[in-house]
Amino acid sequence: MAGSRMKLELSKVVQGRSRLGQLKEIGRTGQHCLDIPGCLLFTHLGTVPHLTQDTLHTLSSLPTVTQVTLSNVAEHQEVLEEFKGGFKKFAGLHDTVLYCSLHDSAAHSPTGHTTNKTVSVWGSGGRIELTVAKYMALQRTVQPDWYQTMADGETRQTGISRKRVRKSVDRSLAHLDECLLVHQKSQELEGVSVFGVVEGGDILEERLRSARETAKRPVAGFCLDGFQNGAMDQALRSQLITAVTKELPEDKPRLLQGVGRPDEVLACIEAGVDLFEGFFPFQATERGCALSFRFNITSDPESAVADEEQHAAGETQSNGDLNCDDQTHTTRFEMDLKDKRYQGDFRPLVEGCGCYCCRNHQRAYVHHLLMTNELLAGVLLMIHNTSHYHSFFRAVREALANDKMDLLRRCVLGTEKE
Repeated sequence: MAGSRMKLELSKVVQGRSRLGQLKEIGRTGQHCLDIPGCLLFTHLGTVPHLTQDTLHTLSSLPTVTQVTLSNVAEHQEVLEEFKGGFKKFAGLHDTVLYCSLHDSAAHSPTGHTTNKTVSVWGSGGRIELTVAKYMALQRTVQPDWYQTMADGETRQTGISRKRVRKSVDRSLAHLDECLLVHQKSQELEGVSVFGVVEGGDILEERLRSARETAKRPVAGFCLDGFQNGAMDQALRSQLITAVTKELPEDKPRLLQGVGRPDEVLACIEAGVDLFEGFFPFQATERGCALSFRFNITSDPESAVADEEQHAAGETQSNGDLNCDDQTHTTRFEMDLKDKRYQGDFRPLVEGCGCYCCRNHQRAYVHHLLMTNELLAGVLLMIHNTSHYHSFFRAVREALANDKMDLLRRCVLGTEKE
């Protein structure tokens, strides 16, 4: 299996789809594990935006897997080759598993630049065209613990023809076979896990074909690509993911790319997804927003009362559109702290949150920092948003373990009394 020792142990499967468990023996040394459902730690070039390593590690229960993308790394290939120690050492990352993906889901990737032999990524200097040979040379230079294979993912837009979708699947399978061939001959990638990419756009037959064929290859897990576009109907996305996961082996993890909004995460977990990228807190931070959706389904009366009072006051889930598909627009799961109504609000961002920001600062202060363009605004928001989002995934796992997913969904969506 491409030298992988990664093991998925499931402790519970709810209604045949939602999976609770642990991904064990990950990383080259096999000493790390990752709870599922879970998400990865989002970074730009190995650094969580706005946060130093010391600040980041004041947060508890961070994921053991750090994600970097070739769209950020590719332009630094020569420097990394000269360094020779791999990206983890280059970026000063310690005690983490490094996952290398192709595109940054928090950034816009122009389309129309793939060929039968190449895909393109976009760095600060413009477009970088990658063949399989160059792609794998980058992986040898980065020296990740696991990576996704090269794939043609340019079928996420609506209105793509069936012929183009079929070509995307064919190309991705061809790239997968070439990547595996190079991988098996590369000493630098010994012990590294490989994830195959499932494509197919919004066409069920092509999704199933891609899943079945990818599952035949010796991969450690699967990346489900092409669901990033918010224009895809949620019901259709869930239907396609449910159909795809039925074709995949139960003992290998499924990572969904480009989906991070809490309601969509819950729907995709119920369709059989195990892992998500962690870009959503960064997007909220860049909008000047604090994540404020509720996921506390504790039976503790005081916590329940505090949650209900905050919800009744209209302070959460009141600023955005549930169906918004533009990453620059506020969603209903966050509060826009640039709004003037927060200039005299001396409460923490979220009542009961234990992050540094909520323990030490008020909404009014963060509003002031945003209005004066202070860099500290991004730091405090990223601390809170990262903490809040990863706590949400912990709540998902607890809800699955205790058969309370329906209650959690109603809590997140703010429909407890319906």
